[in-house]
Amino acid sequence: MNLSPTNTVHRPTEETALRRAATAARPLPPVEQLLDALVMANRRGDRAGMCLCAHRAVRAAGGEVGEP
Repeated sequence: MNLSPTNTVHRPTEETALRRAATAARPLPPVEQLLDALVMANRRGDRAGMCLCAHRAVRAAGGEVGEP
């Protein structure tokens, strides 16, 4: 007796879902909002939040992270 279903449904793994979400175009918030979020993260001592906000602010401003 075969207990496996005959019609299998492909379900993407978490890695595949994250990869697809990472390549999807998402508009960034205005630079002013990102800088406000950066200040709030700094006041709370949230280093990961500061890094995220700083990188997104640079990207929203049209620059590249790591430019001299």
